[in-house]
Amino acid sequence: MFIPSKDKSSGALELLSTAGTIGLQLVTATFIGLAMGYFLDKWLGTSPWLLIIFLILGIVAGFRDVFLEAKRIQRKDEGGTDDGDSSGQSGSGN
Repeated sequence: MFIPSKDKSSGALELLSTAGTIGLQLVTATFIGLAMGYFLDKWLGTSPWLLIIFLILGIVAGFRDVFLEAKRIQRKDEGGTDDGDSSGQSGSGN
C-alpha cells in the first residue's frame, strides 16, 4: 500500500544517473585535455602553450558532450526518436 511503484523509483535513478553522466563527461574531457597538454609540453619543451591549447580543447569537448546529452534528454522527454535530420525535408528531391 505504501510501497512506491517501480516506475517512480526507476525514473529517479535514471535522472540521477543522467546527472552523474553529464558531470563526469565534463570533468573527464577537461582532465584528459589537461593531461595531454601537460605531457606534450613536457615532451616537446613548449611549456605552457600546448597545456593551454589542450585544456581549452578539453573544455570545449566537455561542453559539447553536455550539450549533446541535453539534446538527447530533450528528445526523449518529447517522446520522439529523432534520427538527427532536423532539416525538415522529406528527401523527395525538390
